[in-house]
Amino acid sequence: MIKLSGIHKTYQGVQPLHVLKGIDLHISKGEFVAIMGASGSGKSTLLNILGILDDYDEGEYLLDNTPIRHLKERVAAHYRNRMIGFIFQSFNLIPFKDAMENVALPLFYQGVSRRKRNELAMQYLEKVGLRDWAHHYPNELSGGQKQRVAIARALITQPRIILADEPTGALDSRTSVEVMNLLKTLHQQGMTIVVVTHESGVAYQTQKIVHIKDGIIERIEDNVDPTASPFGNGTIMK
Repeated sequence: MIKLSGIHKTYQGVQPLHVLKGIDLHISKGEFVAIMGASGSGKSTLLNILGILDDYDEGEYLLDNTPIRHLKERVAAHYRNRMIGFIFQSFNLIPFKDAMENVALPLFYQGVSRRKRNELAMQYLEKVGLRDWAHHYPNELSGGQKQRVAIARALITQPRIILADEPTGALDSRTSVEVMNLLKTLHQQGMTIVVVTHESGVAYQTQKIVHIKDGIIERIEDNVDPTASPFGNGTIMK
């Protein structure tokens, strides 16, 4: 599904910053993977490359056997819209649109009719337990509800891959458990999920943990107990 070979990325400036220094990584269809590292380790840059939001300088990126590099924006947008769903720490919801409209938005860019996209948005809000909140605006939702709206928005285009950038970073521990359990449910349904995090409690909810430091992969760890509950509270919410 995803194959990176010798990926380098340098940001130019008065003092060039070599962020990624030869990344080799393979993620198979249906895997649930965490990319874990401290601030400045290169994990967010790596996620941006995976999501075709940023380009790289050297190496090769294959997405479903298709080379991804120096794409025209129209082509890059096509791959993002059809292949990838994004979840962000800050939710990235539009404040003047209600939950249903936020979820439906990606289908607007695909040319889907208003009636059809709103109908589908309601279905996906129901999947994340928020159908009754469909006409509430982001400022009327809790942090966990906002993130569930964001997850529904990521799913509505039926992507092949979910990329989540610190999806629990703005949430309390209990709500973080709920969001991670939702992601685990999606994984059990066959979704390929990549989570970037600096939290070990989140990383150890996944199947495989990629430890990155100073722009290189230190090690890749197979998680022996991905069913353990994060944050050490000893429970898993159903």
